[in-house]
Amino acid sequence: MTRVNNILSRITAGFVAVLVGFTSSIALIYQMVINLGGDSAMVASWIMVLGIAMGVLSIALSLSFKVPILIAWSTPGAALLITSTAGFNINQAIGAFMVCALLILLSGLTGGFEKIMTRIPKPLANAMLAGILLNFGIEVFNLVNQHVVIVGVMLTGYLISKQLMPRFTMLVVLALGVGLAWQQQLVDVSQVSWQLAQFHFISPQFDLAAIVSIALPLFVVTMASQNVPGIAVLHAHNYHPAISKTITATGLVNLIIAPFGGFAINLAAITAALCMGKDVDPQHSKRYWATVAGGCFYILLGLGAASLMGLFETLPQALILALAGIALFSTIATSLKQALTEPKYTEAAIITFLITASDLILWDIGSALWGIVAGVITLIAQQYLSPDIRRSAKSAANQPVSHQ
Repeated sequence: MTRVNNILSRITAGFVAVLVGFTSSIALIYQMVINLGGDSAMVASWIMVLGIAMGVLSIALSLSFKVPILIAWSTPGAALLITSTAGFNINQAIGAFMVCALLILLSGLTGGFEKIMTRIPKPLANAMLAGILLNFGIEVFNLVNQHVVIVGVMLTGYLISKQLMPRFTMLVVLALGVGLAWQQQLVDVSQVSWQLAQFHFISPQFDLAAIVSIALPLFVVTMASQNVPGIAVLHAHNYHPAISKTITATGLVNLIIAPFGGFAINLAAITAALCMGKDVDPQHSKRYWATVAGGCFYILLGLGAASLMGLFETLPQALILALAGIALFSTIATSLKQALTEPKYTEAAIITFLITASDLILWDIGSALWGIVAGVITLIAQQYLSPDIRRSAKSAANQPVSHQ
């Protein structure tokens, strides 16, 4: 009986992790594809490709290293792409996805992941992420004007479930939103039927402006805000897989699926943690079966993406946007907190945050990258122009030279 309970616990943990990951951010991918000129069929294709890739990779890495490794799509990356892809066509975006994947692959192959990340202070990366996501959080409250009851109940459900059952918060929010929309006859499922999604190959177009505005910020966000926390979660639970090999695998698979809509995949953090606790399995060495189960559920959800998108398209747009914004509340709060924890980075982080949150576009380069550039410039100015540094340099220059 104990063995059966452990198996059920692993399967449940994998299912919850995948379902929470899907429901908390699928709205972002939907909005991103629509903004790029796609339709629900293309969204389904992208979800299918991502689901199958994440599932296969989660299973392969978990079985290979005997460690609970869960792969996810880049949620902040999807949020970034909703705004950073403005002004570019879908072919240019695909080209940028491939460049981002190549950078991730090279980071793993060269073992330079840690070296690259040390170049960008974590507070600045978090400030950039908070700036990217800020408007999504604000939009939730703007949507109250359109659907006061639906959005109001979703917000109330979020606040209550966050305290009582935090693992299932987004499931509760989704259920409340859909339930109310159904009750108000805003949802029509009469045309929804089971169908398999179709692969859509999109020819990449490599445009320098798109690479700078899309690929580079997506690479930074995916590595700094997804892979770094993913590694931290693994280490916190005393799991130490070969990080460079893992990053290489995600980069290689990402490069293969990019022309089909695989914008960015990475190590999961929060959802992966659901598969690593003692409640999953008392044996530390057996918990990787939870992420193997999660990989199977990824594949199943990916194969059912067309029906899932058909259902998703019947929902009111305000509900989808509210769901995406509410799902990002915690990420925005955490990013801001981490951006402002170190006093010496506070000013640079605030400048990065404000510029990233703005509508600044210079030379076809979006605000996300300009935010990081401005933050780095601020740090350099503080380092070389502060009175303490100049006094120290002057004092060193006036020291007598020893002749021995």
